[in-house]
Amino acid sequence: MRKSFIIGIFAAVAAMLCVSACTRDSDGPIPVSAEDDSYTGLGFFRVAEFDSNSLIHLASDTLYLRLDSLWSYSNCALKRIEVDATRDGDALVYYPKIIIDSDGEDCPSPYLHPDTVIKLLPSSDELDGVSVLRVRNDEDNILDTVLLRRGKFELDTFAIYVDSLFDTVSSLPLRTKGSPSVLKVLDSLNPRLFYWRAMQASCELRIDMCDSVVNDTLFPTAWSLTDTALVPIRKACASDDSTYCVASRWVNDSTSLGPVQERADTVWFTSIYYVEEIPECATMNSFRIAGYALGKNVNFIRQLMVPDESETACGPSALKDVYIYDIGRNRVYPDSLDADSLYGIWKSAKNAPKK
Repeated sequence: MRKSFIIGIFAAVAAMLCVSACTRDSDGPIPVSAEDDSYTGLGFFRVAEFDSNSLIHLASDTLYLRLDSLWSYSNCALKRIEVDATRDGDALVYYPKIIIDSDGEDCPSPYLHPDTVIKLLPSSDELDGVSVLRVRNDEDNILDTVLLRRGKFELDTFAIYVDSLFDTVSSLPLRTKGSPSVLKVLDSLNPRLFYWRAMQASCELRIDMCDSVVNDTLFPTAWSLTDTALVPIRKACASDDSTYCVASRWVNDSTSLGPVQERADTVWFTSIYYVEEIPECATMNSFRIAGYALGKNVNFIRQLMVPDESETACGPSALKDVYIYDIGRNRVYPDSLDADSLYGIWKSAKNAPKK
């Protein structure tokens, strides 16, 4: 026991001497760079976007540019951020530059900086004739685009009653009265033929002995264009108060088949739109539909940019004074020629009943 204790003391002393031998006054974090290291140049960024979170920026509003995921070698090396601007046709393009100047000072070096917001103050001369703002990175890739307009925003909510008649194909084209309104049109139809053969069925367990019996044809809920359906022909009591057979005790006889018959079917392709007559060259900044359903009021929330007298740009709507939104495809109607034709259909379509 005494021998083990002495061995333990010697081991502890040896460990302390080892630690003391490895310790130096200059111990500490490993420096990122030597004292005489220096680096001057450009960093880079991965994200750049205009901080309006909007399709349209009004020329009278303050413009902010958000940069994110910046690389600048180290925290101490980021000297400044410059933003150059260049005209490209009707677009004003911004080129942010991350200026780096490192003198070897040792400081924390995160891989990427957090986001930075820069306030841009373009002059009226710089914005003259500009309808688009863009920001590009050092590789000349477009990172964000926003439309530049002169005017004001108008936010409105419209409740439009969509009658159940919109679900009746024979009533199309159909629209709600006034503007804005909902329009539904028939795009095309596809006639089809399905083939089927009657198949006899027998009952293994009768329930009621009916005075009068009729045939009950069980057509399938889904048809195939490449196969002939076998349709069971069962018996049923003519009176609803009686039941002919236990449902699970019907037996189909695939050897007793009738001739091949045809069943005609038509697939109807329809589209539904939101149509609004707007001031000339106005632009929809945002559009949202809340709870679309037949036989109910549907709420449409939209923010419209109404241009002032100094605005010369139009679009991106297909028509200057009509806004058409494809509800089924969840997009603005893109084609101006088709939009003009669709607007003509809207003007001549029947009005659905109002609530």
